[in-house]
Amino acid sequence: MEKYFTNSKSDIVDSDRVLYTASTFARSSLFHLQEIGSLKALKPHVSSRKNLQSYLFIVVENGSGMLKYNGRDYELTKGSCVFIDCRKPYSHQPAPDDLWTLSWCHFYGPSMSSIYNKYCERGGRPVFEPSGINAFTVVLVELLKYAKSSEYMRDMLINEKLSTLLRLIMAESWHPEDKALPVKKASVLDVKAYLDENYESKISLDGLCAKFFISKHYLTHSFKEQFGMTITSYLLSVRITHAKQLLRFTNKSVEEIGYEVGIGAPHYFSRVFKEVEGVSPTVYREQW
Repeated sequence: MEKYFTNSKSDIVDSDRVLYTASTFARSSLFHLQEIGSLKALKPHVSSRKNLQSYLFIVVENGSGMLKYNGRDYELTKGSCVFIDCRKPYSHQPAPDDLWTLSWCHFYGPSMSSIYNKYCERGGRPVFEPSGINAFTVVLVELLKYAKSSEYMRDMLINEKLSTLLRLIMAESWHPEDKALPVKKASVLDVKAYLDENYESKISLDGLCAKFFISKHYLTHSFKEQFGMTITSYLLSVRITHAKQLLRFTNKSVEEIGYEVGIGAPHYFSRVFKEVEGVSPTVYREQW
């Protein structure tokens, strides 16, 4: 791993940044930093790039400005966050009469393309306005600390913090008002809550649609959009999780547990459990 520190003040910006080259292992297997830092604009200027294999996250801590990205202009103000794919051309500039202070990081990972696609599918925007930026700035501060450190576990720690950053970003991605399909988010949440509480019951898609007075297309589409999996997969996950709890913390038989979590007869329960966990219920209990 190599890193290059630069704390410089020109007539345009006052910046503190780390150019970071992660280990070969980190680049092939983990979320990893490429560059991180902060800057205070001293004069109006334009920064532009294109064709970078990188993803950029920015927090506007003070001031305002503009972002040009993917053929659109976005106004940035104090508290704005930016999350973009740097393979596409972009540029940003502070407002001449309200020069900004920014914190940012460039990062990448082998799964980032899929993650960014999911972010966009859920309605994620290049620019969003969270209720507060403190959680984001805390992560950036910790990332900068690790990037500057000699901690031998730094690449793993950086991977952990970038995962936290992505979780925070993804939590801001749900914008059903941007979709052509009208979405009632509360209805989908009600369905999830019903599955969590009634997983042991016989549940069908038709039954859920009738109970919540929503169409099959809307329910299947919106549930997967919001939770990243089908209703069937989510219900199975809930049932298997409860089955594992019963296997570990009770003396109930495999037969009892299969019926209690809503999966059914022992042979079917054992087969489904093994498909998900890789071992039979009996082996799972012995292992734990």
